[in-house]
Amino acid sequence: MHIQRTPLVSTSIGTHREFVSFHFGTPGAGQKVYMQASLHADETPAMLTAWRLKHRLIELENAGRIQGEVILVPVANPIGLSQHVLGQFLGRFELNSGHNFNRSFPLPQAGALMERIGTQWTQDADTNTRLLRRAVCEMLSEVKPKNEFESLRREMMVMAADADLIIDLHCSLEATMHLYTSPASWPAVEPLARYLGASGVLLAADSGGQSFDEVHTQLWNEVRALLGDTAPLAAPNVALTVEHRGQRDVTYEFAEQDAEGILDYLTHRGVIAGEARALPPLNHPATPLAGSEQFIAPVSGVLVHRAAVGAHLKAGDPVFDIVDPITDEVTTLTTKNDGIFYMRRAIRFVIAGAPLGRVTGAIPFRTGVLIGA
Repeated sequence: MHIQRTPLVSTSIGTHREFVSFHFGTPGAGQKVYMQASLHADETPAMLTAWRLKHRLIELENAGRIQGEVILVPVANPIGLSQHVLGQFLGRFELNSGHNFNRSFPLPQAGALMERIGTQWTQDADTNTRLLRRAVCEMLSEVKPKNEFESLRREMMVMAADADLIIDLHCSLEATMHLYTSPASWPAVEPLARYLGASGVLLAADSGGQSFDEVHTQLWNEVRALLGDTAPLAAPNVALTVEHRGQRDVTYEFAEQDAEGILDYLTHRGVIAGEARALPPLNHPATPLAGSEQFIAPVSGVLVHRAAVGAHLKAGDPVFDIVDPITDEVTTLTTKNDGIFYMRRAIRFVIAGAPLGRVTGAIPFRTGVLIGA
């Protein structure tokens, strides 16, 4: 194992943070895997899973079982970890700018990449894939970040841009295990959904947020469209987000279970030598993110949860009650979808317009930006 400590741009006099990555295996000897945890710094179940993964990867490397390269970043957001205001941990947004740590990730423009590669394109898809990845990494390395936030984003992008597999470990507020990925990545990701026991898988080619995992596959699609029939390009980088249940689901048992599921998947892909565990059944088919029903509070009041997280709901089932203790009015919200109640907010009193939770759905009906702030 090799530990790399990359200093970030210092925000002010007397401060210094670094981006710490753990490197296993041999670069160029096989597939490259990049995994990071808690880009939203207050999503700590992911960090504990990554901690467990690190120790298991050390064991596997010592046993000579890592075929290729695995990079693990257990703490992807040292900036967010330091953000505490009046005792509240604020790890989702960067306080200097207000930016969500996992939105609007910058990648080189497809046209600029095409221009840089120029006449080097060939009729071999694997060669073109290497050309594209190298060009992306070069252009990212040339970026001069102006502040700590930009330098953090650049470092993780540089490390991940040429990976065959990118796994971004997160969690929701109160949730069941679920995944986000693109339709192009889903066939390759499906075994991981099985090993992790995911109750929901949400698919979108472009959710509108330019999240860390999504921008990699989006870039591939844009370059492919510009290339047309002139040059073949191999399958895009496989990229996904894993939501390790809810923020309070921090246990050794969950961390062990999830780490072993990821390692089973890496064994299944041939990144780890050995025989992979038999694939468990898929708990629930993948559904379009555009088909997930978003619940919004129509009134203010005390929120009562009528359905358990992870429940299989039928259209018309009650999901929430909102109780007005002054007028005695009870407003019941029911689902229009048959699907999995996969996440909800960790609030028990709501104002009108507050987001409450989501249920998967098989039929897309939403357009525009599909993910929250």
